[in-house]
Amino acid sequence: MALDEPNELDKEFDVDGYKYIVNQEFLDRAQPIKVDFHMYGFKLDCGMEFNAGGCSGCGTGSSSSCSC
Repeated sequence: MALDEPNELDKEFDVDGYKYIVNQEFLDRAQPIKVDFHMYGFKLDCGMEFNAGGCSGCGTGSSSSCSC
């Protein structure tokens, strides 16, 4: 998850005043994607299986979720 500007390959979602931009090809492989906000961060869940290294940028090792 990163800050980015939309391009023609992205799909945009507006949820509760937050704008989410997801690459359409990634969305096709990862859906459903769920973002939960917590007091000090957020948690991402999706339909993809991750290897033992977890998802990139977060350092978690869970199979289908990423807590940041």
